[in-house]
Amino acid sequence: MDLAHRPVTLALAAPFRISRSTDVEVELVWVELHAGGEVGYGEAQPQDHYGESVASATDFLEQAEPLLGDDPFALEEIGARLAELPGERAAKCALDAALHDLCGKLCGQPVWRLLGVPRSSPPTSFTIWLGDPDDMAARAARVDAEGRFRRLKLKLGARDGLDVERVRAVRAVSGRPLQVDVNEYWTVDEALDAIPELATLGVEYVEQPLPAGDPGGALLRERSPLPVYLDEDCHTLEDVPACAERGHGITIKLAKSGGIREAIRMVHAARALGLGVMIGCMIESGLGIAAGCPVASLCDHVDLDGNLLLADDPWPGVALVDGVQLPSDGPGLGVTRPVGAP
Repeated sequence: MDLAHRPVTLALAAPFRISRSTDVEVELVWVELHAGGEVGYGEAQPQDHYGESVASATDFLEQAEPLLGDDPFALEEIGARLAELPGERAAKCALDAALHDLCGKLCGQPVWRLLGVPRSSPPTSFTIWLGDPDDMAARAARVDAEGRFRRLKLKLGARDGLDVERVRAVRAVSGRPLQVDVNEYWTVDEALDAIPELATLGVEYVEQPLPAGDPGGALLRERSPLPVYLDEDCHTLEDVPACAERGHGITIKLAKSGGIREAIRMVHAARALGLGVMIGCMIESGLGIAAGCPVASLCDHVDLDGNLLLADDPWPGVALVDGVQLPSDGPGLGVTRPVGAP
């Protein structure tokens, strides 16, 4: 197989703020694999928070090319060889997606059919990024009025004592199901104070309220009246057992797990441990979201709105249908190669 890749920067539709950062653009790496007259595409969204960057992903891909071999269907063998190179899960995710896309095209089947999973999934949430309570309420009201989404995800963790007020303000203008994501910015005491109030406001679950590895995680799991889902605590399969001691569910993201195959392993491990499963995303194009869609059908909750936060999504193919991110029924991932792809 021949590998090509290049970095790309995409603008967001609006500044996107969470507890630890504000972004106005996203830096990605687009990957393509050539074999048998077909081309498979994948996308890496490296995260500084996890010690990855476009430069480190690019270096990894240069090292990885000789390990790919000639058989795109040898997914386990390829995965084992790539695992010998440490870290760089976003780049591994891009290769995994490109391999699945390529296999689907060689077979003439969509990836979701190759995996034997349903095409549809639970509806995706739409993220209301962190702001003042009135501002978040105004944006939630606009999303509600558009009627495209069936549930909302609220970013919290401003450390100004107003997080519950943010949820209360949004609840005053929207009857949609709500979830909140704190991105590691509460202490145990703050979480124990806030979560009971969030429960009275109809919030369904809380994502990553504590810093990853916080020793108070088990206590919060025991006392929280709402399910706690772990994102920054949960990267790959080996993290899942510990998450069962600290939370009620896990959040899988392909860019931090390494791709579709590892994500599916994580789903099954979580089920065996009685955990709920959510699939999330980084801010990604439709190419990255298309890789997440087949896994979404196995999950309880879905947050695959990254491409909808861009000013312009260059990879059409995933359709938002009645709030569900529906993958294409075309071969592979089913997204259309944009002008300027590698």
